[in-house]
Amino acid sequence: MYGAILGDIIGSPFEFDRGDKTKEFRLFTKGCCYTDDSVLTIAVGQALLEVGKKGSVDEIKKSVVKSMRIWSDKYPYAGYGARFVRWLTSRNPKPYGSFGNGSAMRVSAAGWLYESIERTREVAEATAIVTHNHPEGIKGAVAVASCIYLARNGATKGKIKKYVEKEFKYDLSRTLADIRPTYHHVESCQQTVPEAITAFLESDGFEDAIRNAVSLGGDTDTLAAITGSIAEAFYGVPEHLKRECRSRISKDMLSVLNEFDNILGRKKSHENIELTRNIHVERAIEEFYNDENHENFVWVLTELCLAMENGSYGFITSSTEDNEWLYFFTNESEVHSREISGVVTQAPIIEILEAALQNESAAGMIINPFGKHFVMEIHVIDITLKAYMEESELLT
Repeated sequence: MYGAILGDIIGSPFEFDRGDKTKEFRLFTKGCCYTDDSVLTIAVGQALLEVGKKGSVDEIKKSVVKSMRIWSDKYPYAGYGARFVRWLTSRNPKPYGSFGNGSAMRVSAAGWLYESIERTREVAEATAIVTHNHPEGIKGAVAVASCIYLARNGATKGKIKKYVEKEFKYDLSRTLADIRPTYHHVESCQQTVPEAITAFLESDGFEDAIRNAVSLGGDTDTLAAITGSIAEAFYGVPEHLKRECRSRISKDMLSVLNEFDNILGRKKSHENIELTRNIHVERAIEEFYNDENHENFVWVLTELCLAMENGSYGFITSSTEDNEWLYFFTNESEVHSREISGVVTQAPIIEILEAALQNESAAGMIINPFGKHFVMEIHVIDITLKAYMEESELLT
């Protein structure tokens, strides 16, 4: 599911034709976030894990309905379509004849869990039909899951292309160069799935596949989620992008991803997730260090609030060369970048900020003082903690 989630996050700032239809863009910016594509990918993944590999079609459908409603309730502002929202709030939700691309963007787990393509297709259809019971909506989901199954089992791109063209009658003869000039935001499976598959077929690696999808424009988060789900199965996902993915999703989403990895027998990462989440704080600090403006200042404080929400840790010194300022480090490399006096302690970021606020002799705190740093005076620490506790906007 990494591929789908990364595609969603990377594609999110360019949705609704907001990009320049180019492959040259920063993968992760402050506009990146997971959307309904990721939430529902996780929901379907959890539903399939709960029923087990031998679950009946009816059990799968019931589990998918239940899981999507639970996860959507947890994340009500993820960007769901209007018809899906009505489905979510219905007392007795029924399929609504959709051929939207939502069935295809959430299906990736089905491509990984089963031992035959027949079972994969059966399960993919079951995940789609609870909402997208139009033939095109079902076809889109089944086609994507089939691509994932084939890719993870060693099929060549040529074989995948032939299978899709034969089984699903999608036109894969157009190149990205053919598609790009006239392509626009559209949310049907018919005008998303073939394009997403083509973005994968023309790629030379996982990241390149994502860039291909985003470069088409249109519904970029969903395009890239679908492309990424196939590309993951074919190429794998680079470890640094896995870490980025894990750092950008919530703890409950991460828990499902961990369980999914465990079922697939993937090697557990020994990374410290509580520290990898700090890369967003570091990125915001770097932007502010290079351009000290109000927007970047607020960005740093916002990322600190998000890091606290995710339970992230940092390091703090008990004393510094200048006792007026406490030193806060976002990672071990920063701690060891220069010899420092005093004891270095690892603690949750919220506790570090609270300790600084309660230190009557401190003027404030310096984050990563020996490099690209950020100075937080006591009143700024106070504002940040209040914003976090009260979930208020950081306007000043």
